[in-house]
This record gives sequence, C-alpha cells and structure tokens, in this order.
Amino acid sequence: MGVLSCFVPVTPSPCASLTLRRSHASCIHSPFVNIVLRNDPRFPNKQFGPLSDGLNRKVELHRPYYEISSQKRRTISRNIVVRSELIGAGSPDPSSSLTEFQLGSKVRGFCFYLKAAFVAIFLFLLMVVAHPFVLLFDRYRRKAHHLVAKIWATLAIFPFIKVEFVGLENLPAADIPAVYVSNHQSFLDIYTLLLLGRSFKFISKVGIFVIPIIGWAMYLLGTIPLKRKDSRSQLECLRRCMDLLRKGASVFFFPEGTRSKDGKLGAFKKGAFSVAAKTGVPVVPITLMGTGQLMPAGMESTLLSGSVKIVIHKPIEGSNPDILCNEARNVIANELILHG
Repeated sequence: MGVLSCFVPVTPSPCASLTLRRSHASCIHSPFVNIVLRNDPRFPNKQFGPLSDGLNRKVELHRPYYEISSQKRRTISRNIVVRSELIGAGSPDPSSSLTEFQLGSKVRGFCFYLKAAFVAIFLFLLMVVAHPFVLLFDRYRRKAHHLVAKIWATLAIFPFIKVEFVGLENLPAADIPAVYVSNHQSFLDIYTLLLLGRSFKFISKVGIFVIPIIGWAMYLLGTIPLKRKDSRSQLECLRRCMDLLRKGASVFFFPEGTRSKDGKLGAFKKGAFSVAAKTGVPVVPITLMGTGQLMPAGMESTLLSGSVKIVIHKPIEGSNPDILCNEARNVIANELILHG
C-alpha cells in the first residue's frame, strides 16, 4: 500500500461534523482519505472549548457519499496531515519495469557491439596478412577470408544469441556457385548468415565501406558495393554478380531491398532471379526467424535475449526470373506463416 503525505498550512478552516452514509462493508474496496489535525510547536495551541477534542481526533472521510454540516467557523493555525491510501497502490509500476527492461536491452546491445569490435580488430589483422595470398590463389571465392568472418560472427553473438539451423543438407557444396536469397528483418541477419560457412558475396551500400575495421573487412571479403537509387550502380552491381557466378563464386541477395519495419515479408525485386536465370545457377531460399524480435529495424542500439532460427530450403532452378521470384517468395512466406 503506497502512502502519500503532504503538509498544508490552512487558515482559516471550518469545523465540520461528518456523517457516513455507507456501511463499513461497502467501503472496503473504496479509496479513502484520512485527515489528521496535529499540533505544531511553531503555532500556539489554542483551546476552543468543547471543540478541542474534535480537532485532535482522527477523522476518516469516505468518498463519495458523505454529508458535511457546517456548525461554526473559527480561525485556527494548525498543520493538516493528509494521508491518501489506495487499495493495491503498492503494485509494481509498469513504466518503471519498462524502463528497467529497456536499460537491460541497451546494456546487452552495448556489450554485443563492444565484443564484436574487440574481436574484429584481431581478426582483421589476420585478414590483412592473408590477403595477398588470397588474391593470388583464391581471388573470387576468398574462402580463407570467409572462414575468418565465420569465426568473428560466432564469437560476436556468443553468448547473446542462440542460433538453430534447419535444412543444412539443402546447402549446395561449397564449390558450387549459387544465388542465395533471404528475407531481411534485422542488422543481425548478416551475423547469422555468416555462420553458414559459405563464400557468398553480400551486396552493401557504399557508405558501409568507410566504417573502420568492419567496412574494411567487408572490402577484403569482396562485398559488392551499391549506390541506392542510382540505376547505373544497380546495373554494374548485377553485372559484377554475374561475373562472379561464372567464375565459381556465390552471391547473396535480400530481394526485399531493405529491412522490414513491421516483420512482414515485403515484395521481392527480380534482380537476383534475373542473375540466376542468365547464369544458370540455382536459387537457394533461406528463411530467417527471430532476428527482427531481438534487434528490430531502427533499434540497433538494443539487443533482446532469445534465439534465431535459420531454415535452408531446397534449391530452385529455372530460366524464368518471374517464376523463380514467385517460387522463392512463396517458400519463405509459407515458412514464416507456419511458425507464426
């Protein structure tokens, strides 16, 4: 039960007699106000004859049914102590709990990024040392760099996120080029997809490459740059994807083009499927579940606790981009519906 006390100097105050219209039983669950008149040494204790006892007596006022009949008015100097007692007022404050919850998620997010950055520094140095040999012996797939990226992602998300894989047997062999496509929910998608251990090239906006360590590592991995809303850059991106596929590397697309704001699957753009159809490589649909709940789009500074599920579907082959696009989207959409 919460108690709120306030001291209000009152001058003058009428004397009142209170007559309750409710029975005690009917007021058990009602809020009530206790008014207590107490003497204060700063003020003289004047006597008012027969009414003195009444002024020093605790009076309970039950609302809303009462009757006040004013008898006499006298000038008094006293402190009135008002105590408000509400049934159930001692229950936890939802806003306080929400604040603590948000604080905890922000602390987790800070620790996650701190650990990811710390690990990235050392692994990036390893990539720099190995890069000349990678360009010499494995210029297009860059398996050594992707192995380092997988180690980095594994160390970064542990112990914050638990990842479950379903359908790993559907992954093409590491040496078979393919177009991988997936729904896009969160910034965490990249971390979880790196755990698959496949040497596919992501497509990223140009601004990411200037981020120290992380952006530089993406450059060493062979990530394909893209300027959004630039048609020339988009055509160059698709041309480079086809060139990599013909030379044995794989590419990865988020056909929605951006992260989903509400968790719903958006419309798929046909660029990835046109690339697959023209190069004759299979399309591998992947469904990501849980990343949007742990780190929603627009809330990258927070990280909630939980698990992520990655479902790898059977590869789809064909020469018609429209059919490939519809089949891939339907497979991912059905999986999302199946798991709510």
